[in-house]
Amino acid sequence: MGLRSIFHRLTAPAPEHVAAGEYRMAIIVNHALGMKKGKIAAQVAHGAVTATMRTSPGLLDAWMSSGQAKVCLKGIDDEHLLEMESKAKQAGLHAIHIRDAGRTQIPAGSLTVVAIGPALRSELDNLTGDLKLL
Repeated sequence: MGLRSIFHRLTAPAPEHVAAGEYRMAIIVNHALGMKKGKIAAQVAHGAVTATMRTSPGLLDAWMSSGQAKVCLKGIDDEHLLEMESKAKQAGLHAIHIRDAGRTQIPAGSLTVVAIGPALRSELDNLTGDLKLL
């Protein structure tokens, strides 16, 4: 074992414990904005990428290993999206929101999506199970 390997073992963070199960990400789209399909696709991608970048390594590995599932859901308006984000955080789930830059269809600062997870499917279903698919 080389010096670099020894140093890595001493300084690497302890492995994170992640429960076994099916992981997915829920992305709630602000239906009140009336975005066109392409705009929705771009905003969903922003949400998924941002949520992924802010996910812990262990949780990211679990999600990647279970197929990187994502489900897109209809949100009513800004208030509804922020409420869902708050409920997710209260439940201990990772949640982020995306605001648009305003270069195309909608005004700058518009709340477009809330991404929740990756998280266990059961945890997401408890929170988002009553929302309709996009």
